Amino acid sequence: MKLTGRVFYAVVVLVSALFLFVGNRVAAAGRVGLADGYAPVYHTAVVTQVVERVELFHEIGPDFGFTNVYVFFTARLGENVVVAEQSVSDFVASVEREVAVGDHVLLVYDEFLGHYVFTGYVRVNYIMWLGAVFFALVVAFGRAKGLRAIVSLGFTCIAIFWVFVPAILSGRNVYAVTLVICAYAVVSTMLMVLGPNRRALGSMLACAGGVAAAGALMALMGHVLNLTGVPNQEAQMLLFLPLEHTPDLRALIFAGVVLGAAGVIMDAAMSIASSMWEVRQAGVSGFRALFSSGLNVGRDVLGANLNTFILAYIGSSLSLVLIVLATSASATELFNSEMIAVELLRALVGSLGMLLTIPLTAAVCGRLYVSSGDEHGNRDTAEYYYDEHFGYIKKEE
Repeated sequence: MKLTGRVFYAVVVLVSALFLFVGNRVAAAGRVGLADGYAPVYHTAVVTQVVERVELFHEIGPDFGFTNVYVFFTARLGENVVVAEQSVSDFVASVEREVAVGDHVLLVYDEFLGHYVFTGYVRVNYIMWLGAVFFALVVAFGRAKGLRAIVSLGFTCIAIFWVFVPAILSGRNVYAVTLVICAYAVVSTMLMVLGPNRRALGSMLACAGGVAAAGALMALMGHVLNLTGVPNQEAQMLLFLPLEHTPDLRALIFAGVVLGAAGVIMDAAMSIASSMWEVRQAGVSGFRALFSSGLNVGRDVLGANLNTFILAYIGSSLSLVLIVLATSASATELFNSEMIAVELLRALVGSLGMLLTIPLTAAVCGRLYVSSGDEHGNRDTAEYYYDEHFGYIKKEE
C-alpha cells in the first residue's frame, strides 16, 4: 500500500470515529432509562464448590406436580469467595443445567435472600474466541483488505449499538435514523474495502438507489398491509416497558427490513463493481460490453444471494415459523397473520432491493469505467504508475 493509501484510510477511520462520537452524543441526548431506575448488577464468577443440593416436589393435583432443585455453591468473585444459589425446576421446559466446579457463571445479589443467585452461564468468552479465530482467518486470507473489512464491520456494529439504538430510545425519528445509519454503513464500508476509486463510487451510488427503493417499497407495503407494528412478543414487551419515549413500532419494522436489505444490497453492488473492474482491466471497453458483463455477473450473484437471503431469514425465525404452523388451523390464517407477513416482507423487500441494485450497478459502473480511461494500456507507463487504490498516478518529474 502506498503512503497516499495509508493516509486516506487513516482519514476514513478518523472521520468514522468522529461520526460515531458525535452521533452517540446527539442520539443519547435526552435519553431516559426505565422509569424506576432499577438496573441489576451482574457479576462474573467461577464455581469453586457445590455445597448442597436440595430437591423439593410440589404436588398440584393427584396426577400432576413439579420438582424444584436448589443448588447452593461457592464461587470466586474477584478476590472474594461468595455463596450463591441456583434454582432449577422441571416445570419449565427449558432450564439451565446444574452448576459444576469450574463453571463460569453470572450472579446477581438478592437483598431479600441475602446472597447471590445464579442467572446464567458466561457464554461470551467462547464466542470471543471463535470471533478471534474468524478475524485471524479473514486477515490471513484477505490481508490488508481483510483487515479493512473487519474495521468497517466493527464501525457498522458500533453505529448500530452506539447511535441507532440510543437514537430510537431517545425518541428520534426512526425512519430518518435508519437512512442515516444505512448511508454511513455504505460509505464507510465501500471506502474502507475498495478505496477511493470508481469501484467505490459506483457501488455507493448503486447502493443508494437500492436502499432507497427498498425503503420506499417497505413504506408502501407497510401502509397497504395495515401493519400494527406488534407482530411478536418482543414488540409487545416494548409497549409495556416504562420507557420515557416508546418507539414507533411500525417504524421499527421498517428499520429492521431496510437494515437487513442494506447488507445484501452492499454485497451485490460490491461484487458486481469489482468484477466489472477486473473485466475492464482485462481490456474490455465500451459501455455496452461492460454493462452486459455486469448483468451476467449480477445474475450469478442473484442466484446465490436469493437462497442465502431467504434461508437466513427462515433460519433466524425458525421457532416463530414452527409456532405459527403448529397453532394455525388454516393456510388463510397462516399467511395473513402479521408475524408471517413481516417475515415475508423482510425476504421479499430485501430481495427486490438487491434485484434492482444489479442493473443499477452495471449501468453506473459501466459509465464510470468507460469515461475513466484507466484500463491498462491507455496510459503511458513511462509517465504513470498504477496504484491498486487510486488508479493511474502521474510520476513525479
